[in-house]
Parts: sequence; structure tokens; C-alpha cells
Amino acid sequence: MLVSMPAKLSAAARWRAVSTLPWQRLAGVGALTAVLALGLHTVPGAWSRGTGTPLALTVIAVVVCAAVVLTRPSPGRAPVPLPVLSALFVVMLAGSTTLAWFAPTGPGFLTGLVTAGAATRFPQRLGRIAVAVTLLSLACAGFLGAHLPLATVAVNVLGAAAFYRVGLFAARLRARTDQAEHLLAELEQSRAAQLHAATLAERQRLAREMHDVLAHSLSGLLLHLEGAKLLAADESVDPRLRDTVDRAHHLANSGLREARQAIGTLRDEDLPGPERLPFLVDRFREDTGIPAELAVTGTPRRLTAQARLTLFRVAQEAMTNAAKHAAPSRIDVRLGYDPDGTRLTVRDYGGTAPADAGADDGYGITGMRERAELLGGTLSAGPTDSGFLVTLWLPT
Repeated sequence: MLVSMPAKLSAAARWRAVSTLPWQRLAGVGALTAVLALGLHTVPGAWSRGTGTPLALTVIAVVVCAAVVLTRPSPGRAPVPLPVLSALFVVMLAGSTTLAWFAPTGPGFLTGLVTAGAATRFPQRLGRIAVAVTLLSLACAGFLGAHLPLATVAVNVLGAAAFYRVGLFAARLRARTDQAEHLLAELEQSRAAQLHAATLAERQRLAREMHDVLAHSLSGLLLHLEGAKLLAADESVDPRLRDTVDRAHHLANSGLREARQAIGTLRDEDLPGPERLPFLVDRFREDTGIPAELAVTGTPRRLTAQARLTLFRVAQEAMTNAAKHAAPSRIDVRLGYDPDGTRLTVRDYGGTAPADAGADDGYGITGMRERAELLGGTLSAGPTDSGFLVTLWLPT
């Protein structure tokens, strides 16, 4: 049941969005205007007395205002302000009262219904006042202006009141539907978050299992092969045995490295990487007030979890060191995807060399260099004519 309801509500939302297209609004306004204008022919002598044209213009004014007042705003668009609604409602009230005065049995009655329905767009207390004024105006116009029988005036007023109640019911039903859509959307987001958390927990469990079983076994195998390699170094040992032990040691070492990469991928799936650099630069600019720009060249490629994290941490550390120790006037971050590797440069301008950067946290330039070397890359850091430059290169 929970799966099918959002789909139905989404379809309803799509229909509402389509039904509020400008051309459909214009078509509805035109059709209603034509019906009401034709209704003027039911008024004896309206055109011969010269009142037909003014009444027709009054019909158009009422219908156009009603189209604005009664139309529900599209998603993402601001609703019509209350002062504007009030002004349009006054135009509708004046027009419907005029029509009820001269044409009470046709356009006057219909526009009175529309005006009463428009009162549902106001807050509850203001809406009650608006519909009360509307009903009173219709009663006065019908009884005093058109000299209708009291029973006919009562029917017209009660019809407008009933139309107002129906509009209130529709508005409340629509509000409940919107609330249900909102709650279901929040439920879907909550379920997606729970599913994501469960996926991460399962990754962590698999990573622990792989680490305990595979990585430990390969580490033990490497220790034994190291011992065998030392024993095979004796000149009396067959060279073919030494080659076999060397190959086995190489394969075990490669397997251990790949196992660690797989475990790191499982554990570090959500750790920051190059895709977070724009956020890092923007946050740095906001926090420090130092102008900072990011440029990316080349085609982004899939990187290991360790490489992704190293790129992010080196950029973060280099920018932090520059802000803390160099007082630069500007920082440029460049990320380049070269054919043979990935290159990251962090250049500051107008600053000084952060010679003791990282002394307080045990990381700094030395820590960045160690991270690069663990991945087979290089890191250089030093002063330039305009400031300080940190360059990280990681192999493909």
C-alpha cells in the first residue's frame, strides 16, 4: 500500500501542474466569459437600452479576476499576495453586484456564486467577512435593484452560501491531500536514509570479515615467504627455487595490497574525494575571507578510495596551512587528470613559506608527503616568486 500511494499522488500532482498551464487557463476564462456574455441576451432590452456592452465588460472583468483569485499557484511559484487578492475580490464583488442588479437571473447569479467561492482563498475570519458582504450585496441588488421576489432573492443568497461551503470543503480536502503528499515524501526520504545506513553497515561488516580472514591470512603467508626467501638466498639452493619463492612472495604481496584496497573501498565509500573539492574551496572562502578558486582539467577517472581521500586531505591541509601560517592574498587549487596520473596543485599568492606548518598537529607537509608515497606518488612543497606551492602527483 505504501508503495502504490506515492505513485498515485504523484500522478495527481502532475495533473494539477498540467491543468494550470497558461493556455488552459485562458481557454477556461474564454469559455466562461462566452457563457456569461451570452447570458446577457436573457435580459430583456439590455442591448437596446445601451447597457449590454458595459455589462459584457463587467462580465469579462469579473471572470478575469476570478481566474487569478481561484487558480491554485503552481509548485515553486509564490501565491498571490493578500493585498492583491483583496483588490481583485473587490472588483469581483462590485462586478457581481452590478450584474445582479441588472441581470439577476443569469450572469448576476453565476458571478455571485463565483465571488462567494473566491472568499475561500482568504484566511478563515477574513473569508467569513468577505462572503457575508457578498451575500448582503447580492440580496440588496436582487431585492432593491432588480425587484425580485423575496423567495428568489433567498434562493440566490442560499445558493451562493452553499457554493462558499463547497469551496471550503474542497480547500480543506486539498490541504489534507497536500499534507499527505508531504508526509509520504518525508517517509520515502526516511526509508531511503535507513536503506543507505543499512548498506553502509553491511559494507562495514564485510570489510571486517575480509580483514579478519583474508588480510590476516595473506599477512601470515608473507611472513613465511619472507623466511623462505632468506633461506633460499643460500648459494647452495637451486636458483629455480629462489625464483619460485620470489614469484610467490610477489604474488602474495600484490594480493595483500589488493585486499587492503578492497577493504578500504568498502569502508571508505562515503569518505570525501575530488568531488568535494568545490565545497571545500567555497567553505574555505567563506570561513577565512581569502579569495580561492578551483579549476579542473582533463577527464575525471575512477580512483581508489585511498587516492580519493588523499587528494581531498592534501588540498584541505595545504589550504589550512596557507591560511594559518602564510596569510596569502589568494589561493588557486588546480586538479588535473593527466594520462599517466592525477595532479593536484595548491598555490598561494602573497604569503610566506609555512616552514613549521603541521608542527602543532603532527601532520603538515611531512604527513602529506607520507600519504603520497604510500600510494606510489610524490609530493613537493616549496616557496615560489609569488608565494608557496604544494604539488601532489598520484599514478594512475
